[in-house]
Amino acid sequence: MRRRSPYPVIRFLLLALYLLAAIFPLYWIFITSLKGPKEIYTMPLQYLPGNPSLASYRKLFSFSSFSTYFRNSLVIALISSLLAMAVSIFSGFSLSRYPVKRTKGVLQLILYFTQTIPTFIIMVPIFTMFSRLGWVDRTGALMLVYVATVVAFSTIMSKGFFDRIPTSLEEAARIDGCSMFQSLWRVILPITRPGMAAIFCFAFINIWNELFLAVMLLMSNNKMTVPVALNSFISKAGISWDVMSAGIVIALLPTMIVFGFGQRYIVAGLTEGSVKG
Repeated sequence: MRRRSPYPVIRFLLLALYLLAAIFPLYWIFITSLKGPKEIYTMPLQYLPGNPSLASYRKLFSFSSFSTYFRNSLVIALISSLLAMAVSIFSGFSLSRYPVKRTKGVLQLILYFTQTIPTFIIMVPIFTMFSRLGWVDRTGALMLVYVATVVAFSTIMSKGFFDRIPTSLEEAARIDGCSMFQSLWRVILPITRPGMAAIFCFAFINIWNELFLAVMLLMSNNKMTVPVALNSFISKAGISWDVMSAGIVIALLPTMIVFGFGQRYIVAGLTEGSVKG
């Protein structure tokens, strides 16, 4: 009789340990949001809340303008993601359909290079430029920066999806009397709708979780985003772990919803849109 290989069992155990390590922080944040301030510091640690309550959530929305911060983040993330998707459609289509032999490789190399630049390196030049223009503490200026930070990789993904569409479809549309824009709008975009969804999900998740640029460019309390609001719970007097945990749980909901609906499109965009071509 053939002996079974132990590798599938070992692989299953390693994946189970990895899944446990990934889920446990989320579980701990959730149960902390259901505990009272005294119960959080109880020793030994309690892995289940003794008296679960929603007091931290009520405190979050009553003693702070968290609903305003949530709305600000939602508006900024939605508008910036849609703008980045629109820009990447035209830029990706141009790179895919109208390649210039000498500059195509250089343009793609520049797009890849911009993804390696950390955010904190460009913070000082951005703040200096925006302060001279009088754009500090303006939501529109922050959206403009967000679009610029995600549009490069969105263009790479968009180009990969357009490369998969045969040019014969556009040629047939041009024969029927469609212009270049009409063929893009009526023929190509409906086919690449999953790719556009992947671009939107990628941009939304990155913009929603961004902290440093929002801290730098937004000064008014009524313009703060959710990451900035969560960061403000850390003070010299201490950290309100119950309220912060409740805020983190609420902040995770939009990204979980977006990723839940668009995860297959995100995987397709990362594996095909960023490599092909």
